[in-house]
Amino acid sequence: MTMEELIEELKLEIIKTLNLEEMSPEDISPDDNIFGEGLGLDSIDALELIVLMEKKYGIKLKDASEGKAIFQSIRTMAEYVSKNRTK
Repeated sequence: MTMEELIEELKLEIIKTLNLEEMSPEDISPDDNIFGEGLGLDSIDALELIVLMEKKYGIKLKDASEGKAIFQSIRTMAEYVSKNRTK
């Protein structure tokens, strides 16, 4: 799977997991911030993303500070997943 394919897959998974029906993958830039400005997600959404990473890619985050760097943007998530996935 290429990085671009992984980015598109993550966009779809985030939309589905967080029930963002009003959004389409084209609405999300891979470099937008996931929290605050950008997608505007909150800490509850962060927990859902952690569960998504574990279920879909077999990645367990060790601590929340690690998540902060990983969940900066879809691109940073994709880079982390491509290096650490077990599924």
